[in-house]
Amino acid sequence: MCQAVAALLGPYAEVALHDPDTDRVLEIWNPMTSRRAGDPSLLGELDDLEPSAHDVFGPYEKLLTDGRRLSSVSAVLRDDLGKPSAVLCINLDRTPLDQAAALLSAFGAPTVERPEPLFEQDWSERIQNIIGDYVRETGRPVERLTRQDRLTVLGRLDEARVFAVRRAAPVVAGALRVSRSTVYGLLSELREPAPKSRRADA
Repeated sequence: MCQAVAALLGPYAEVALHDPDTDRVLEIWNPMTSRRAGDPSLLGELDDLEPSAHDVFGPYEKLLTDGRRLSSVSAVLRDDLGKPSAVLCINLDRTPLDQAAALLSAFGAPTVERPEPLFEQDWSERIQNIIGDYVRETGRPVERLTRQDRLTVLGRLDEARVFAVRRAAPVVAGALRVSRSTVYGLLSELREPAPKSRRADA
């Protein structure tokens, strides 16, 4: 079993099997330190372990002398009489995970402000930004926007003077995934002045 775990997680996992009776390392796979089979285990008193853990402890953090962080799990293996017969320890090197997390974080977070002068005339990007902001704001994808949602989005696009560009309407229709006639109809409704209320006769 230990060899199978080491083969699956190697070379990033050290698997050690300890003998609690002799307090010695029985065997070790993918060693990350100078420990070898026969070395002292230095396990301590197993009777002092928290019983509610049901003989499985972790994951907890350990550090190597070279600064690498490990996520570790220890399990007490018992015989038919309930006596500890071995202690299994698996130490997973977190370095690849930490490096991947740092790489993804660097990609995902802009580090400088966008040079706005380059995008002042990019009306297509303005369309994407306004619609994308509304989708994030409401939590509804474009396909599930209601008629009122589309009116709100078109209102924001109109305020941003997107429709002053002659070719904007087809691009907006594609971004909202509706027909061009739908965009024109909603835009006409949006721009239609509200009817004046009739004054009551004195």
